[in-house]
Amino acid sequence: MPAEERRDVTEDYGHCETLLREADRDRYWSALFAPADKRPHLFALYAFSTEIARVREAVSAPMPGEIRLQWWRDAVEGLARGDVMANPVAAALEDTIARFSLPRQAFIDLIDARVFDLYDDPMPSLGDLEGYLGETSSSLMRLATLVLADGRDPGGADAAGHAGIAYGLTGLLRALPWHARQGRLYLPRDLLDRHGVTRDDIVLGRGGPGVVTVLADLRERARTHLATARSLQAALPAAIRPAFLPAALVASDLAAMDRSGLDPLATPAERPAWRRLASLWWGSKRGF
Repeated sequence: MPAEERRDVTEDYGHCETLLREADRDRYWSALFAPADKRPHLFALYAFSTEIARVREAVSAPMPGEIRLQWWRDAVEGLARGDVMANPVAAALEDTIARFSLPRQAFIDLIDARVFDLYDDPMPSLGDLEGYLGETSSSLMRLATLVLADGRDPGGADAAGHAGIAYGLTGLLRALPWHARQGRLYLPRDLLDRHGVTRDDIVLGRGGPGVVTVLADLRERARTHLATARSLQAALPAAIRPAFLPAALVASDLAAMDRSGLDPLATPAERPAWRRLASLWWGSKRGF
């Protein structure tokens, strides 16, 4: 599309900010702790992730979802037609990728990982689940560090890997009741089999002691990744720490799920926004 026909990139970034504020407040708030000149680009990254994550909700069957994901692959690779620049998230993302020389393969891998979302199969193993979170949540943190470092490699890949898994796994545990009602199952099959839990125990809401044990094991796994990430944060340049801020919410979210008597398949009450903001503020001062 000729340059004069492209919409104002400022409007594209504004669209990303609005979308993120409505759909992913944790990452929206986290981005506000970044320098003002970097925030629009973080909004673009996070809005892209949001768009990919909600493809499942926008389609009635896997095949239309596959087609949507292919459109995003083509957009990232520069193979889509001129309508890419008519999509504000795609336009802002392309500007951000070009401005900071971000690795396009990371975006392709994120899209490929999200194909799993379109189907109702359980995650095969804990290793597969951590790989999925590494390509989605961890990769997004890593890309955010590159933006905050003006496109240079600031280090911190290991910290992003562990922090992203901790945050992503905690998010999946929080969303379990909602996913279960949709027939979606991110809990690893090997862990379910070990504790005698069937898919129907989850999606039909039967629950049981095995489900409680599986979820407790996964919470401990999230804590292990968080502890490893915390042990690495002292070496992180101060400039890139806002990329890790979502992980500041993990400990309190896991503690809320630990409460005795909590039904793991009941929709949990949302913590007040001010508490989440307070956790992020504290994380910005003391680390995640």
